Amino acid sequence: MGKTPQRLGGLLLLLAALVAAAVASIAFGSRAIPVGDVWHILWNEDGTDISGIVHGLRIPRTVLGLVAGAAIGAAGALTQGHTRNPMADPGLLGVNAGAACTVVVGVYVIGITTPIQYMAFGLVGALVASSLMFLIASAGKGANPLTLILAGTGLSVLLMAITSAIVLIDTASLDAWRFWQVGSTEGRGWDVIVATLPFIVPGMVLAVASGFFLNILSLGDDIAHALGTRVRQARIIGIIGITLLVGAATAACGPIVFLGLVAPHIARFITGPDYRWIVPYSALIGGLLLVGSDVVGRVIARPGEVQAGIILAAIGAPFFIVLVQAKKLVAV
Repeated sequence: MGKTPQRLGGLLLLLAALVAAAVASIAFGSRAIPVGDVWHILWNEDGTDISGIVHGLRIPRTVLGLVAGAAIGAAGALTQGHTRNPMADPGLLGVNAGAACTVVVGVYVIGITTPIQYMAFGLVGALVASSLMFLIASAGKGANPLTLILAGTGLSVLLMAITSAIVLIDTASLDAWRFWQVGSTEGRGWDVIVATLPFIVPGMVLAVASGFFLNILSLGDDIAHALGTRVRQARIIGIIGITLLVGAATAACGPIVFLGLVAPHIARFITGPDYRWIVPYSALIGGLLLVGSDVVGRVIARPGEVQAGIILAAIGAPFFIVLVQAKKLVAV
């Protein structure tokens, strides 16, 4: 009980940092606009070019960055909890590969071109891939941390092989796949954000509600059974939560690599091994990292920009390696 006020205080600090990152995302970009003008346009939309940039581009991509980052961070915590693997991320379960495969198939078969079409096809692929993964993992004695990883890895390899075969024979599919695969919030509008919310909101509810059961599952399936936990049902709920969160986020932004791996580790370093706190902390840290990376990518390459997925990997990977070498990560 003594740690609860400190953990609540940490959540408030993270929320404040998120607000600061959102303000920076709206104020700074690949085009330099005086902060005073941004502030005026924020409250007085007047149809100018600056107004179009702020209201039509920066605000939607900021909101999408917050939502998608939070979803991937929370999904990463769920993935590590259910697989009991500290190096696991949602991509290990085949969700990213499923989304990429259906996007490429959509381009190749019917010629999809818009972000909302990528969103729809990517989400369907993520849902189908996670369902297949769980069915494969559940065959025989049922799903457990090892079979989840093996099934997800095998399915990912198959789906990536299909994707590679298509992009090698079709230039349009290759161009679309390269653009989507990098991972970015650029060019997404309110239509994409609205399309993600019916999946991310219930997924986030399931993720936060799963914290208690993840604490029990971390003791092992046999002990969890002995304590009265319905392990299969808990695992199904977890897979549904992961699919909704990372499926919608990946379909909207492309695969944001590394975020689902590092956010739970930073959260665990702050909160300890209690998943009731790791999940919400991971969500806030995920949103902060994605929006912050997006801002950095827009500022360092003016008048162009570097995609958020690249910045996140370039900055986050060395930081994560330092944490590992310092042996400060709390074990799952």
